[in-house]
Amino acid sequence: MASVINPVHSPIRTCQLSSLYLSSNKISPSFALLKARSLSSKASSLTFSPLPETIKPFSPVETSGKALRFSGWSQQLRRRGSVEPPVAKAAAADAEGAEIESAAGYGKPSKSFSEKFPFLITGFFFFMWYLLNVIFNILNKKVYNYFPYPYFVSVIHLLVGVVYCLVSWSIGLPKRAPIDKEQLALLTPVAFCHALGHVMSNVSFAAVAVSFTHTIKALEPFFNASASQFVLGQHIPLSLWLSLAPVVIGVSMASLTELSFNWLGFGSAMISNIAFTYRSIYSKKAMTGMDSTNVYAYISIIALLVCIPPALLIEGPQLLQYGFRDAIAKVGLYKFLSDLFWIGMFYHLYNQLATNTLERVAPLTHAVGNVLKRVFVIGFSIVVFGNKISTQTGIGTAIAIAGVAIYSLIKANIEEQKRNAAAISTS
Repeated sequence: MASVINPVHSPIRTCQLSSLYLSSNKISPSFALLKARSLSSKASSLTFSPLPETIKPFSPVETSGKALRFSGWSQQLRRRGSVEPPVAKAAAADAEGAEIESAAGYGKPSKSFSEKFPFLITGFFFFMWYLLNVIFNILNKKVYNYFPYPYFVSVIHLLVGVVYCLVSWSIGLPKRAPIDKEQLALLTPVAFCHALGHVMSNVSFAAVAVSFTHTIKALEPFFNASASQFVLGQHIPLSLWLSLAPVVIGVSMASLTELSFNWLGFGSAMISNIAFTYRSIYSKKAMTGMDSTNVYAYISIIALLVCIPPALLIEGPQLLQYGFRDAIAKVGLYKFLSDLFWIGMFYHLYNQLATNTLERVAPLTHAVGNVLKRVFVIGFSIVVFGNKISTQTGIGTAIAIAGVAIYSLIKANIEEQKRNAAAISTS
């Protein structure tokens, strides 16, 4: 008769892992701990979590109400019978004191300051945009008082901005977007108009008062509307044309009695308006799919290359003979170099802040912000430089700014209606 082998005294040896799950006897916590450590040398930690009172039959490990959990194997142990304890919803404090809501075992941080108070962040962006713009205009004009070379100063503006962009690319903030010949061909006209408008604005700043240049540049909406109507063939509503009438009248009144008026300052500001108008036209044709930061960087590089030759031809001989020498004699080498650096940095930063600000607001707020920016610059320049203006010049400037505000509001409302109509048609 065949003998029956007692399974308890069987010589067959099973692996240590299976013994944890085949045994139905209770084991002590210390024995379970030794068994778990012998399973793998790679286990980095061993933690215990409480099990509920009732456990399913044939639970793999029973350690006086404690379940094993260690990195890499906790999921397998749960599938074999361990139960994840429910976590009640509660409020806890994180390491920095921020309130965290815990639900189902996962922590959700509370809203950040920018999410709770977005209007404060947007207001801060507007404030910094205006502040940097005002500082740039004031410092730029002060440089022209002892270094009247606007072509060279324009090169410095762009050069500092290009160096800033190259450094940002080198550290990956932002990551440089590749450019091909087709994109280069689209961006070159935009960069040329940007360079021309920038140089002509600086020529006007050097020739006349800052407030007067900005008053002339208030005519830019008139040139934009004219180009849209007669170049692009877009229909401009009568209400927009009527809103431009006070702009033209106000600028005319201010120009007739402006004490610093000269034809160089007036003409260069008008050319700047035309150049920036065509820049906006070519920008619409140069939609490359590239992000705005990289587009502006490439435009700055191309514009710098465009500005260098006329600066060398027109002002180069004078700079080498006495331009640099006279400036250093008046203010010293350190102040001269630092002024050139900071006007370039402020020029780049205020343009970058303007882009960041306008991306956060609606078109209507954008329009109002642009008008208020011009008011800030004109007002601060008059106070800082003590420019005397006649009563007629002040009234004309106010009328022109009011006309720009009306034009901007009407245009923003028209654009908003177009977007709403397009959204309804697509839905």
